[in-house]
Amino acid sequence: MKLVVLDGYALNPGDLSWEPLQAIANCQIFDRTAERHIVAHAADAEIVLTNKVPLRSATLAALSALRYIGVLATGFDIIDLEQADRQNVVVTNVPAYSTNSVAQLVFALVLEICNHVGLHNAAVQSGEWSRSPDFCFRKTPLVELHGKTMGIVGHGRIGKQVSDIARAFGMRVIVTTSRRPENLPADIEWDSVENVFAESDVISLHCPLRPETRGLVNSARIATMKPSAILINTSRGGLIVERDLADALNSGRLAGAGLDVLSVEPPTAGNPLIGAKNCILSPHIAWATKESRTRCLAIATDNVKNWLAGHPENVVNRPRVAG
Repeated sequence: MKLVVLDGYALNPGDLSWEPLQAIANCQIFDRTAERHIVAHAADAEIVLTNKVPLRSATLAALSALRYIGVLATGFDIIDLEQADRQNVVVTNVPAYSTNSVAQLVFALVLEICNHVGLHNAAVQSGEWSRSPDFCFRKTPLVELHGKTMGIVGHGRIGKQVSDIARAFGMRVIVTTSRRPENLPADIEWDSVENVFAESDVISLHCPLRPETRGLVNSARIATMKPSAILINTSRGGLIVERDLADALNSGRLAGAGLDVLSVEPPTAGNPLIGAKNCILSPHIAWATKESRTRCLAIATDNVKNWLAGHPENVVNRPRVAG
């Protein structure tokens, strides 16, 4: 049985081992695959693993040997599930592997905006502190999180972890979800999306990208936010109308933003958030700690094993048969 990994480099740039996967099948691992090369790379493979290489309807139809797709991530919108169903191809994903790492980056972004550690380090290294007449040298105002309100949009595994960390900082936590959750801790409040945006000092997005959430953060929504508020997005770039956010930052209508995701990745040179005022951008790395990637590869390998054994797990589509 042949197994092809279409874009293995992002998951494993060389610090992990493919051996457990290679023990299952005849593996061919590509660091990257351009869309025009997908069919050539996976032409005779029964098993295909992909992180971000899309498998659309026409591509799937051209892969007659294909029986199984393993997405090396939690999101699976890169796969045409209806076409996979028609071809009786099982599709699995890797849930819950990056929760701690993503929540950690949320607060790395928040703290960078509040404390500007990088800016102050650069100032010290360049000699500005040495030339200062004062023992305490500040380049920007500093913000304390204790007592501030953290608004969380989406309260799944990552949203819950972010709320736990926010509470440890002494923040008030309010959350909004498509359905009001049951059994929230006593010190976490649920409210409407409108009130969460209006009341929060920090807003962190943790909802999926769907038609109803695309462009969730736009000029109208930003107009309801506190001018002192900070927006964090480690979820999906399409949740934000990027021009509207850039205009708000550049005009001072919003205090800051920390983003790990953009609408197009890598971004084009004309992305309005590149160079926007008080906007911290990281290159989609929230998931990419070694610990997180190790879990992802282990779960993906187990997914393949379980499918081969006839009891697949983490299946996200509805093929006619399971294996």
